[in-house]
Amino acid sequence: MKITEVETFLVPPRWLFCRVATDEGLVGWGEPVVEGRAETVRAAVGELSDLLVGRDPRRIEDLWQLMTKAAFYRGGPVLSSAVAGIDQALWDILGRSLGVPVHQLLGGAVRERVRVYGWIGGDDPKQLAEEVAARVEAGLTAVKMNASGRISPMPTAGETAAVVQRLAAVREVLGADRDVAVDFHGRFTTAAARRLIPLLAPLHPLFVEEPVLPEYAHRLADVVAASPVPVACGERLFSRTDFLPVLAAGVAVVQPDLSHAGGISEVRRIAALAEAHDAMLAPHCPLGPLALAASLQVAFATPNFLIQEQSIGIHYNADAELLDYVLDPAPFAFPDGYIRLSEAPGLGVQIDEAAVRRADAAGHRWRPPVWRHPDGSFAEW
Repeated sequence: MKITEVETFLVPPRWLFCRVATDEGLVGWGEPVVEGRAETVRAAVGELSDLLVGRDPRRIEDLWQLMTKAAFYRGGPVLSSAVAGIDQALWDILGRSLGVPVHQLLGGAVRERVRVYGWIGGDDPKQLAEEVAARVEAGLTAVKMNASGRISPMPTAGETAAVVQRLAAVREVLGADRDVAVDFHGRFTTAAARRLIPLLAPLHPLFVEEPVLPEYAHRLADVVAASPVPVACGERLFSRTDFLPVLAAGVAVVQPDLSHAGGISEVRRIAALAEAHDAMLAPHCPLGPLALAASLQVAFATPNFLIQEQSIGIHYNADAELLDYVLDPAPFAFPDGYIRLSEAPGLGVQIDEAAVRRADAAGHRWRPPVWRHPDGSFAEW
């Protein structure tokens, strides 16, 4: 079997899909994207295709090594995301060629269902009680919210109290038997995170996510030491070597993104590294159906898996939804907050290729918002 073509598709609201075709008629799909840099990743996929066409798609590890190392300059979010989407597609082809799901190729399932959570409140949290009630009605047993919108480098007493009050409102609706995670989104300084997290502890968040920016990973140990709440991070880390220092700092949950961190191949290794540090895996996935499908395959086969993010109803999905590009939405159903194990081959999802090609004809130019503090200086989004 040989790879004959690698295509990419700009798919609203902010995604990039890739399609890897073979000379035996088998096709694999993946989702290589950096949100806000989809066109750049598209160019990177095109460059990597030079290494792929004419090669056997089933030699996944060899192709992964080529894509990540057959150049003098390596790494970074654009290249690792391009590799990630192609890697997903190669696993999809291998599974389909053998008639088995990818989780079977990873050693088989260790669980029958995967717990998922959904977003509430948007970038600047509002209407939280109503939104969490709707998510509970849809069947979810866990949600995630941003701690705040734009926040001062040293938050005032009022800003701090507002974060606590928002979480308290969500906890009141959820009750004691459901979970809420709180995303700091890298908006807080180390000092601000150390002050705030202990105030959230009585409300028992599942974890606090990305309390400081990834470039300050050397300060994570200080945050962990001050935190009675489990600390999570990793959506902006792209390799097992990136995760090693944050695991050494004592984070409880790692959150690699299957569309950023080298795909199924590398996230599987990151999960094993986390297990050696007594940390759990909760893959980041505010993206489309292929990223979620790949995440689920890893989740089903990973002993130290905790919970899976999914983007149905997320505030970014203004122009399209995750289910708009699949022929059968059943594999993504979560009536009781869990997605059930599927034995469908490959990634277990059937892409509506006609819908994807129509979407690509329109394309998108999604960009993240740019925030500023009241004094006019740049603020973290």
